[in-house]
Amino acid sequence: MPKPADAAYHWNGDQLDLELYLNRVGYSGPRTPTSTVLRSLVAAHTTSIPFENLEAVLGRPVPLDLETLQDKLLRQRRGGYCYENVTVFAAVLERLGFGVTGLSGRVTMGADGLRPATHALLRVTTSDDDRIWIVDVGFGAGPAEPYALVDSPAEFLLGEWRFRLAREFGELETEQWVLHQFAKDGWVDRYTFTLAPQYRMDYEVGNHFVATSPRSPFTRRPFVQRFHPDSHHILDGRILTTEHPDGSSRSRELDFTELPETLAEVFDIELPDEDAAALLRAPWASVGLVDVE
Repeated sequence: MPKPADAAYHWNGDQLDLELYLNRVGYSGPRTPTSTVLRSLVAAHTTSIPFENLEAVLGRPVPLDLETLQDKLLRQRRGGYCYENVTVFAAVLERLGFGVTGLSGRVTMGADGLRPATHALLRVTTSDDDRIWIVDVGFGAGPAEPYALVDSPAEFLLGEWRFRLAREFGELETEQWVLHQFAKDGWVDRYTFTLAPQYRMDYEVGNHFVATSPRSPFTRRPFVQRFHPDSHHILDGRILTTEHPDGSSRSRELDFTELPETLAEVFDIELPDEDAAALLRAPWASVGLVDVE
């Protein structure tokens, strides 16, 4: 008899409350593993569930087990960063019959020097299309569609937002892919990634660094994002910025007392009063704005 598949290779799709998830993101379409459904699900997820790191800022654990994530992102209607969003979305895709493999990327955003591979994204295949799709529901800034793994430096649109994908070779001639985006500072490389498979246990390791290390920017100040087809809202410490697909943006510095209301009205994150108070008492608030470079 064949050995049963090791559960560590899978995403616990059988444990997912699918109806709860679909209600959370407002999706009511077909449930087949096609490219059309994939595109709709990515759009629904990225424009419904915000990006946030508030638990890490408060010094709390950030578990990646599916039940905890369902409670936080779906029942409490909070947000999460890449590992949280991707773990839930991978379970959704697996439950619906898509081919799902975890990947890991290095966020660059035009910076020099080597950064750790702490961004989670997915390689996805469908039943009706031979192409390989890259799905990034955890960056906080879209794209709100999957993009095909095609070696072409030509610009492409995902909604109204502009991107370029290029294949390059890094150390030891290893293949890596680079996603470029057009933003307020023009074209910038967003991140690099390879096609080396990542599993839930690999994400646990990266998540531990992101959620606990004093070197992680996510433990040092609030970083919250809300993505829409025509706007991208960012709260970085006390700086609130809104960017648009044409590269225009506006920013202002918030007073500390504005944070809870801003989280609710701009980012759809309503913190309990005790959590809002704890956020304003956390170490980051005592030093004001921090340099995260």
